[in-house]
Amino acid sequence: MRHLPSALAMSFALAAAAAAVPAAAQEAPVAPAAGSDSGLGDIVVTAQRREESLQDVPVSVSVLSGDTLGAITSTGSDIRALAGRVPSLNIESSYGRSFPRFYIRGLGNTDFDLNASQPVSLVYDEVVLENPILKGFPIFDLDRVEVLRGPQGTLFGRNTPAGIVKFDTVKPGKTGGYARASYGRYGTRQVEVAAGAADDSGFSVRLSGLYQHRDNWVDNIATSKSKDLGGYDDIAARLQLQYESGPFTGRVTGQVRVYDGSAIIFRANTQVPGSNSLVGLGGAGTEFERDKVWQDGINFQKLNTYNAALNLEYDFGAVTAYSITSYWNGNFKSRGDIDGGFGAVFLPESGPGLIPFQAQSQDNVPSLDQFTQEIRIASNNSGGLGYQFGAFYFDEGLDITSFEFGSPTAATPSAIAVQRQDSEAYGIFGSVNYAFEGGLTLQAGARYNHDTRDFVAARPVETRPDFVVNPNTPVPPQAARVKGKLLTWDASATYEASDAVTLYARVARGYRAPSVQGRLTFSRVISTADQEETMSYEAGIKTAFLNDRVRFNLTGYYFDTKDLQLTAVGGTANVASLLNVDAKGHGIEAELQAAPARGLTFSVGGAWNVAEIDDANAFVAGCGSATPCTVLDPQRPGSPGIFSIDGNQLPQSPKWTLNATAGYEIPVGDGAIYAFTDWYYRSKVQFFLYRSVEFSDDKLVEGGLRVGYRTDRFDIAAFVRNITNDESPTGGIDFNNLTSYVNEPRIWGVEAGVKF
Repeated sequence: MRHLPSALAMSFALAAAAAAVPAAAQEAPVAPAAGSDSGLGDIVVTAQRREESLQDVPVSVSVLSGDTLGAITSTGSDIRALAGRVPSLNIESSYGRSFPRFYIRGLGNTDFDLNASQPVSLVYDEVVLENPILKGFPIFDLDRVEVLRGPQGTLFGRNTPAGIVKFDTVKPGKTGGYARASYGRYGTRQVEVAAGAADDSGFSVRLSGLYQHRDNWVDNIATSKSKDLGGYDDIAARLQLQYESGPFTGRVTGQVRVYDGSAIIFRANTQVPGSNSLVGLGGAGTEFERDKVWQDGINFQKLNTYNAALNLEYDFGAVTAYSITSYWNGNFKSRGDIDGGFGAVFLPESGPGLIPFQAQSQDNVPSLDQFTQEIRIASNNSGGLGYQFGAFYFDEGLDITSFEFGSPTAATPSAIAVQRQDSEAYGIFGSVNYAFEGGLTLQAGARYNHDTRDFVAARPVETRPDFVVNPNTPVPPQAARVKGKLLTWDASATYEASDAVTLYARVARGYRAPSVQGRLTFSRVISTADQEETMSYEAGIKTAFLNDRVRFNLTGYYFDTKDLQLTAVGGTANVASLLNVDAKGHGIEAELQAAPARGLTFSVGGAWNVAEIDDANAFVAGCGSATPCTVLDPQRPGSPGIFSIDGNQLPQSPKWTLNATAGYEIPVGDGAIYAFTDWYYRSKVQFFLYRSVEFSDDKLVEGGLRVGYRTDRFDIAAFVRNITNDESPTGGIDFNNLTSYVNEPRIWGVEAGVKF
């Protein structure tokens, strides 16, 4: 790490103090009370770095807050629970709770290496989190979650050609807080606390924290224990100190996360050749049991992340100046049984199904350092000419060590690969808008992006037997330097046709910096990908009717991406290699919200997304030779095992998604009895760049229900998540056998909360 102001280092002490608190959550607004006649109320977003009504923003934006956000985060869930809760958003992970991969409108990357680049950025209190182990920071004490679709490179910067997921925490400034605790199936426990204090001198503080726990609940039948895997302890805390005096506001933040638990559980041969239906440990004809595996490897995961930030703003009257300084640090260890089974075909015992060879690996991040600095000036006027401009700097240092083990429980690795990555980026940006009389607003912005990445990798230790894919020899250091630069921009027009109807159109150019892949535990060469460029066009209508009791927003879009960065993972060679392909997409997104009667609210959202590779020269290897999968793509002439992926829907990209919620409450005494339900459906997805029968899932349907009684201060409820106990694979491993991992189990429980 080359840049760490000493003032920021001091706030680590604040994070350490916050870690002593057992919990936190979002003090979110709730649906209108049963006796209320207020309609839906306005939704304020900061999609353009200023507070605006959702209905006035010329961007396809969805917001999660209130009952919906509270329901999906009350059961020990992590950030993956946001998947599908708004149109066109998918989130999955092959690591579990620590390494989420985001997809918007089909654009994403299935790369599992710990320096993986993604086209969707997570922005946490105005700070972009680049590395995947930072993006899984827990959800607690949030004001709202915003999902911005399409390129967001002008105002939010780094690697946002598909969009951003934006978290805004509750800030200091008020005295009071809340606490809530829940207990559910598998010993799932969650405690959240937030407390704030403010005085007349301008000082305020907010302390918040989260504690999540689940017992081990998956029975590994290879051991004598009854429950072996699936448990975790996840602790996060945040301390914010703020001072306000006239036009000046300053805030120091310290955050910490400590995770200790299971890595994701890989399951061998959960499908039989020619089918993508889940089967049990006994193979075809046996019932899949989510709480049973048969494994001989070691499974654990440990993650620590720390953050210190300093936010300054000064209101000069006509403009406000902002400075956002942030430092993140992390370390990570994760080991899993990659073949997902027991033994191997050449050993006395093995299963379930065919296990060609044993595969156990571990990935570590000994050190991650990310420093960002942004300075921005924004006009304060609400009409006429508005503007904002600024500069951004990003610096990252990352070390990665990967291990392969010769036997399932070996302590000494048979192969070690190391990576070192140093990334530096800066951007200069500006945006102007003008509100004309008559309801027309025009806006345009641009950002100059410049990125440099230096990378070195080696495999200094290699003692594996000769049956592995690559020769039994070390790999000397290899280095790469990639550079990217591009002027990204956007332009939009918004027309308020009436108080009820707003029309908008937007065109934007997005960019992702070039990247490097150097996972050498099996491969012998590193790979690079050129910078990615996207042109996006969208138009929509935003409406509000019946005294704001009904809102309906509709968006249509088209994008054309040149040199989309994708990663071919696994396959016959069991390597992860970057490639650039062209892709095109189009679709429609719709959202309806309504409060038709007192105490009754509901919402429905949906998306149709076509995101296809459009490149006749795009070829990848299919599943491993030992893996009996059925590839559906045409083979390249003269190249057995190599397949064309031209025309394929991008991996983890469903063409159809649907989400819905409904809430109703009846006044009783000083409060109300209420019920709230939320649902998510997605259509078929493929797990890899090539299409196959086995490495896919036809659909996923998950729902939740919450029933309780609440007053202005107290809330007690019973809940259930994944109410139908949907069992769906969410990803796979294709180099050894038909390995997959599956969605979260059904969880039920009770929760109690209090505001103070």
